[in-house]
Amino acid sequence: MTSAALARWASIPLLLALWQGVCSLGVVNPVLFPSPWVVLTALADYVARGEGLADLAASLGRVGIGYLAGAAAGLVTGLYTGTRPVVSGLLSPAFQLLRPIPPIAFVPVVIVWFGLTEWGKWFLIFWGVFFAVWMATHMGVQRVNENLVRAALSLGERPHRLLWSVQLPAAAPTILVGLRTAVSIAFYTLVAAELAGAYAGIAYRMELTQQNMQIGHTLAGLVLLGVVSALADRLFTWGSRQLVHWSS
Repeated sequence: MTSAALARWASIPLLLALWQGVCSLGVVNPVLFPSPWVVLTALADYVARGEGLADLAASLGRVGIGYLAGAAAGLVTGLYTGTRPVVSGLLSPAFQLLRPIPPIAFVPVVIVWFGLTEWGKWFLIFWGVFFAVWMATHMGVQRVNENLVRAALSLGERPHRLLWSVQLPAAAPTILVGLRTAVSIAFYTLVAAELAGAYAGIAYRMELTQQNMQIGHTLAGLVLLGVVSALADRLFTWGSRQLVHWSS
């Protein structure tokens, strides 16, 4: 095993050991900063009572719907703005103005528009995902090497098929970077969406336990959210390598 691999395997145990050491030395309030064992026990209790799985299902449902809708809309829009200068000139300035606005800034407006319904939570996740995917797709298509396009045309490829035969495959690695970034965006937007008003979900449960000063359960929700988002990122990375094998 190489030193880099050894360091990778030792990273989490060292973090837990440091955490436990700080708690054991008594330099922090154990109520406000519980030990890893307390958090692990709270996590096991959270799952055993059934609330963990129910909240996980609710959160993943919101992420799934918002991510798929935002990614699909961002991909299609990015292909149009990347290949059609007129469409780009019409939409890109407005998108560049709206893109820096964080999804959490829309929480007050979303509550007014949608109340505490699921539509508001889907919209917030959609907003964050859309612009990440649109930007990656737009830039990926625009940066395709013109020599590839000329070579395809000289070999008899029809112009209306260039998007599928040349531009999209060449831009796929850049697009997948945007899609992967959007996975993380979807999860942190989920927190804002559930804190804005929900009756189930991991972030909702974290807020509830924080109000009851059950900080061990709050941190357990944080750990669960981190593990799930990390697994989603790893799964996406694995799938993208299988799909776009020529970029490896």
